[in-house]
Amino acid sequence: MSLALLRASFPNSIALDVDGVSHRYEIDGSALQVLDNVSLTIERGEFVALLGPSGCGKSTLLRLAAGLETPTTGAVLADGRPITAPNPDRILVFQDATLFPWRTVRANVATGLEARGVIREREYRIGEVLRLVKLEGFADFYAHQLSGGMAQRAALARALVNDPKLLLLDEPFGKLDSLTRLKMQNELLHLWKSGGFTALLVTHDVEEALLLADRVIVLSDRPASIVAEVRVEQPHPRRRDSANLVALRRSLLEKLGISHDA
Repeated sequence: MSLALLRASFPNSIALDVDGVSHRYEIDGSALQVLDNVSLTIERGEFVALLGPSGCGKSTLLRLAAGLETPTTGAVLADGRPITAPNPDRILVFQDATLFPWRTVRANVATGLEARGVIREREYRIGEVLRLVKLEGFADFYAHQLSGGMAQRAALARALVNDPKLLLLDEPFGKLDSLTRLKMQNELLHLWKSGGFTALLVTHDVEEALLLADRVIVLSDRPASIVAEVRVEQPHPRRRDSANLVALRRSLLEKLGISHDA
């Protein structure tokens, strides 16, 4: 039985349904179509990665799931209910940590609780999530005093303090050096396993998708549609040099239009 099925009844995750979604933007009086009839179901507790060419609409799909935008046609549903606005159950983590430079790590992590008006009763969660991301000794540091990896840990803590049931990740490690990126991938995997939330990751890194996700969804060039879906059956922790992952990497690169192993 897959991990996603074992976790399906967990109360701290939600299912996400993308039902026939098309989306376009109006730019200078012209329509720019970015998504074309995308349908996708993500089970509760599942970890899914989205791959596709730059600018194809992957980030737009995350914004729709976060409730920051509504689709032009079709619907995006959380546990069967249409998503029409942001909700702390669904948190989006960006490539840039976007920490407030005038606030300490602790104060940055507290922003979601403050915005929701629950800081008094939920303040204890700040210390818990800082320990979870291994920043408990840096609570009084400011953004300029943190490394890139530490800043991204702080951004994850800011998301996790809200106890999200769906974590949306928009290339969260894209600007980190390779060694820090590997460490952060392991951290994210640990957080997902311990937190029990559903995860949807946008990445351009085929290897990252295969190391982390239960399923990898490949999108076409804009306007994006789903062109392939690959299920990764190998249990965690995964070895990047395993024959199965090497074969899946080759297959995904071909689906992305790269015929040689890069």
